Amino acid sequence: MRMSQLFFRTYREAPSEAESDAYKLVVRAGLARQIASGIFTFMPLGWRVMRRIEEIIRQEMEAIGGQEVHMPVLQPAELWQESGRYDAIASELFRLKDRNKRDFVLAMTHEEAVTEMARGIVNSYRQLPFMVFQIQTKERDEPRPRGGLMRLREFTMKDAYSFHDTNEDLDRYYPLVVQAYLNIFKRCGLNVVAADADPGMMGGNDSHEFIQVSEVGEDQVVTCPGCGYAANLEAAVGKLMVLPQEEPKPMEAVATPDIKSITDLAEFFKMGPERFLKTMVFSGQNGLVAAAIRGDLEVNLAKLARVSGQGDLQLADEDTLIKAGLVQGFVSPVGLKNITIIADTSVTESFNFVAGGNKVDTHIKNVVAGRDFRVHHTGDIAEVAEGQSCAACGQPLRIDRGIELGHTFKLGLKYSATMGATFQDKDGASRPIVMGCYGIGLDRLLQSVVDGNHDASGIIWPAEVAPYEVALVSLNPDDQVSAAAEKLYNDLKEDGFDALYDDRAESAGVKLKDADLIGLPVRIVVSPKTLKEGQVEIKPRNGEFYRVALAEAIQSVSGLLKN
Repeated sequence: MRMSQLFFRTYREAPSEAESDAYKLVVRAGLARQIASGIFTFMPLGWRVMRRIEEIIRQEMEAIGGQEVHMPVLQPAELWQESGRYDAIASELFRLKDRNKRDFVLAMTHEEAVTEMARGIVNSYRQLPFMVFQIQTKERDEPRPRGGLMRLREFTMKDAYSFHDTNEDLDRYYPLVVQAYLNIFKRCGLNVVAADADPGMMGGNDSHEFIQVSEVGEDQVVTCPGCGYAANLEAAVGKLMVLPQEEPKPMEAVATPDIKSITDLAEFFKMGPERFLKTMVFSGQNGLVAAAIRGDLEVNLAKLARVSGQGDLQLADEDTLIKAGLVQGFVSPVGLKNITIIADTSVTESFNFVAGGNKVDTHIKNVVAGRDFRVHHTGDIAEVAEGQSCAACGQPLRIDRGIELGHTFKLGLKYSATMGATFQDKDGASRPIVMGCYGIGLDRLLQSVVDGNHDASGIIWPAEVAPYEVALVSLNPDDQVSAAAEKLYNDLKEDGFDALYDDRAESAGVKLKDADLIGLPVRIVVSPKTLKEGQVEIKPRNGEFYRVALAEAIQSVSGLLKN
């Protein structure tokens, strides 16, 4: 492609709303343009990168038996009502009516559509297992679109779905997808962490997020340098301090005037924060939820939602507490009524906590879960902290920010049982199909490649995803330089290389800056100075330049790209 004909524009300055370096480079290099909040147009250079990413994904999905399909974005609401997600998902789901007043949705994901497809075709165990995948547009009424291509309202996803006759067969297949994902990200020039994750609204059992460690990431990943354990913060577990075992003692009210915080209480009672029972109240879909946890720990909302079975939990404000007869700063599970009480496992494994007294300036000593207050549900609702011991090997855990690039789920029977996707097993019995689900966001993957591969001058594209392989630049061209550059451009094409030829009537400074900004893997410069000596200048984007004979230029480029 000749740059004189390429529909593009580069920018020396980034838009004011761009925060991350990667987003700035996406805009400055002319890859994509925002037309509304969370909605982007991909320009020719950016779309070529997307197509290359697509091809990598197709190759890896087909290598593990995937078959590509194409499902509609516009779907009848009845499918989502069958699965239960039409009402379960709040405002993120785009809902609309057609001219006949029928309800439809714009799909943010395709579990309902693929389950409908499977139930219309599969009737026997002989048709299982199989996996289908698609690369398709998704729509999500995202409340906070931000970060450029990171959090969008319209985006492109690769979603794949596998169908099995048993959980054991899903367990056999699932690691193949995990490895395929690791292959995809490696080919895109990224090193990612496969982290245990919370299934969230997707449902199901086992789940993994594929996270690129990055300071601009919205997620947090917990890792252990000792044994390799990895999990996102919503699912991570750590080893807790073990409290000495004591005999339960009788409860005792203690006056604590103007003392509310765990720090002040610890000073007042002369004991560590782990001996206190912290109770936090949340508003949920089905009423109030009280989370009881040790004072040295923090509540993880995702874990609390999973244990309580209530989504969209919000910390209750003071007015809500007052209406419930509770006093802010002195809340206790003791004596609570009409409130679901969730106890962290740290609470039920120890005795004699200090808890709030449910009245001003009062706390209660020697509170015992189960004896002094009813526990409706018990589970791990604690958030892992930096430096906490790994539950597997005891080494200190670390927490890094990261970008979620992909997510895999063992859905199990969540959709098939609800929507009637069944098959006849070997014994003739009807059973729901066991399902797996696997997604990758292509838009954020593109920007993440930029995030992980750039310097102060611009992008440094890995060869497999670069929009072109070679930047051919003619500087201060006279007739001889133009003729040599034209021949080299045609020779590159004939030898199968994708070359972007800067034949524009621009200064040497503009051309070289644009070449670095766009960041193709290899740059060839033809100039009167080099050509006078029968040479061209070759520079890997992330290396030093050197000169070779004009006749050896293509051979040199080939060697660089193979490495």
